[in-house]
Amino acid sequence: MSIRHLDSLFSPRSVAVIGASDRLHSVGHTVWSNLTAGYKGELHAVNIDPMALGGKPVFPDLQALAAQCGKGPELAVICTPATAVPGLIAELGALGTRAAVVISAGLTPEQKQAMLEAARPYTLRILGPNSIGLLVPHLGLNASFAPADAAPGQLAFVSQSGSIMSGMLDWANSRGIGFSHFLSLGEQADVDFGDVLDFLASDPRTRAILLYIESIESARKFMSAARAAARNKPVIVIKAGQSVLGQQAAASHTGAMAGSDAVFDAAISRAGMLRVHTLLQLFSSAELLARFRDNRSEKLIVLTNGGGAGVIAADAAANAGIELAELEPGLVEQLDALLPANWSHGNPVDIVGDAPPQRYLDALQLLLKQRDSAVLFVQAPTAIVSSTEIAQTLLPLASQRPSRVLASWLGSGMVSEARRLCRQAGIPDYNTPEEAVRAFSFLRQYHRHQAELMETPSADPLGSKPDLARMRELVDFVLADDRDVLTEPESKELLRLAGVPVTPTRVVPPEPEAAVYAAETVGYPVVIKILSPDILHKSDVGGVRLNLHGASEVMAAAQAMLQRVAERQPDARIEGFTVQPMVQQSHSHELIVGASVDPQFGPVILFGAGGVSVEVVADHALALPPLNTSLARSLIGRTRIAKLLQGYREVPAADHDAIVHVLLAVSQLLADIPEIAELDINPLMVNHEGALALDARVRLSRAKPAGASNFAIRAYPRHLIETLPWEQGGTLTLRPIRPEDEARHLDFFHKLDPEDVRMRMFSARRSLEHTELARLTQIDYEREMAFLATITNADGVEETIGSVRGISDPNNDEAEFAVIVRSDVKGRHLGWILMDKLIRYLRANGTQRVVGTILKENAGMLDLARSLGFVITRHPEDPDLRWAELPLQAEKTPSA
Repeated sequence: MSIRHLDSLFSPRSVAVIGASDRLHSVGHTVWSNLTAGYKGELHAVNIDPMALGGKPVFPDLQALAAQCGKGPELAVICTPATAVPGLIAELGALGTRAAVVISAGLTPEQKQAMLEAARPYTLRILGPNSIGLLVPHLGLNASFAPADAAPGQLAFVSQSGSIMSGMLDWANSRGIGFSHFLSLGEQADVDFGDVLDFLASDPRTRAILLYIESIESARKFMSAARAAARNKPVIVIKAGQSVLGQQAAASHTGAMAGSDAVFDAAISRAGMLRVHTLLQLFSSAELLARFRDNRSEKLIVLTNGGGAGVIAADAAANAGIELAELEPGLVEQLDALLPANWSHGNPVDIVGDAPPQRYLDALQLLLKQRDSAVLFVQAPTAIVSSTEIAQTLLPLASQRPSRVLASWLGSGMVSEARRLCRQAGIPDYNTPEEAVRAFSFLRQYHRHQAELMETPSADPLGSKPDLARMRELVDFVLADDRDVLTEPESKELLRLAGVPVTPTRVVPPEPEAAVYAAETVGYPVVIKILSPDILHKSDVGGVRLNLHGASEVMAAAQAMLQRVAERQPDARIEGFTVQPMVQQSHSHELIVGASVDPQFGPVILFGAGGVSVEVVADHALALPPLNTSLARSLIGRTRIAKLLQGYREVPAADHDAIVHVLLAVSQLLADIPEIAELDINPLMVNHEGALALDARVRLSRAKPAGASNFAIRAYPRHLIETLPWEQGGTLTLRPIRPEDEARHLDFFHKLDPEDVRMRMFSARRSLEHTELARLTQIDYEREMAFLATITNADGVEETIGSVRGISDPNNDEAEFAVIVRSDVKGRHLGWILMDKLIRYLRANGTQRVVGTILKENAGMLDLARSLGFVITRHPEDPDLRWAELPLQAEKTPSA
């Protein structure tokens, strides 16, 4: 990811339109007209044909422009035939231009590649090709052929579709919605969603980011940027291509395959973003998050003057899965004393149609006392009192912070002023109760996604380590045998080595007598299954018999099975039978745990209700690996069967820890064995006593589609763990930080002397909040690294005694370091060890330099930095600070 030179794209001091034209309704004329309407910087026109453009000189070529101006433009907008684009980019780069909007369409793959190669030596950034352009309203910059300007505001809208951008601009202008940035990415040859998210995440003018997405080109880059942006401000996404036909249309439109919609949902959830499904929801959600973001209410109270409006709101809440709060008994008594006898006596709170403004105000004051709920105010206009008067009465209370009131004024002209007053006061307002409820449900979903970013998993969740060497042997054996599908026994063995409990299975030749002998050995009752590399779903051909209790039953079942398979799939190669004990667990549930590879987001994990009806029931959820305990529990909770797993009546709750263990083992298996293309555990039998895999199937691919390197989110970098000798024969472990380290990190912080904390944080602090600890321990290894130094104490418990952190900018030019060691181990060279570990990592990762800010009185840290080769200078902004800088990459010397 890179934001290099994006400032030249979004805030240029000079712009040139190449292909500017005086021909009405042409792209060149429209772009030129849009720019001249408001842009205050230097503006130049280039066209090989002589013409006059509003009194401005038109340069015949870029060289003539540079000769007069002394340099090339900072930003170029190219509106020429496709064939001219690569040459223009090369010429612009040589003249010092830093960014270009390529509006030209129809570039061939060869032309696009030539364009990128021309830009690369100059790091010239390209928006497009086939882009409508971009608008930055606070600068008056409209470098597009959009049909109108955008109003200034605090929303950024980034669209992959030019037509959606144009339509959305017209829609937003009609509703007075303004923007900080408004742009069309086009074909994303260079600048893509990841780059723009990185730029907008730190843009102070942008309050929320809205995305219209058809496909993602680089999943890991997108996920890294999205997770970083979503921690700073709301990121709301609408994704086209939800249906099969929609995916085909999206692919033909963008030249990229649209991935599975369910996988995209899983990615959005993992990144802490919010997904909506209509353009209207995109803006209503942005409005709610801007004005109501801090509201954490899970329930609603509906306050209305009409029974029908209340029923509509209640139905909408039920459909959206939102609970209407039960009114507290004391609150009901107070409402009884205030309202007419025929009020609804429940939620929705119907205060009757003849209510004067004071009744609305008194009722709202009482309802706001129920602190766990938000209040949806729904008013139908009446001839008794105007909606405007009601709004004026309620606004001083309803607009208090933190926000807990949403409004829905039913109607149009009679309530228009009330709506205007609400919006002016910052109260979210909706045309219908259904819209209001839907927006509130999006708010809850957003907070849940954000909570997943901050949840802390338990320490050391697996408890057992996979046998990687034997797993590797098994996979290599299957591939060497020129097979890509493991037999059921091989699949189970691979899972067992990965840490998944499996049923013991015996393999015998395709002879009924052999099946009987194996059954006698295993012990009755037993299950027998056909063993064939050509039969993927054994039940479909009658290849499974359950609960066989004796030799005669096994003999008859085996004979009948061979006959059925011969009839239904005569070409199948029969290698034998598998025999296993019949698992008879009380209160058990059949689940499925699976894995596959999505073409956009890579490996993905599935969990849900299993058994032979798995596809009919269709109760499952998806998640992107790597998983931790919190993410695994969240995955389980997104299925309908999760309620059954919690227990009911006489059925005890299932062992959730056992299910989590299986999910984590599969997640690690996908990281360790890159050849895995598909994996099914079905059924995974689970009850209150544990989990057991009864059947499994694994398919391999020599293309290695799995593996940690193909995860959309970078997995825990275990290869960076190293150990060193420590005092008294002990071992010092240097390893990357993990989300599970939160409690250990807090204990480490509490063992620091106050003065050490001040030297590190430049302030006196004795506590860290959970949200801050989550940010410190749940890092994106793609753009940040933190190493811990740990030892094992006398009780066998791992303790943190030091920490070093390096946070890189999106360009990987510079990483800022921070290091601290526990106060009782200072003076033992640990700071140097940690800094050396970080410097080695950053150098190998291609970071250009490492920098840091140090208090001038922190003599120990200054000496350590000098010993590592840092150059120490006075900080340019604060005389009490020192600036430390260390180049990491050797300067390239010109070849002779």
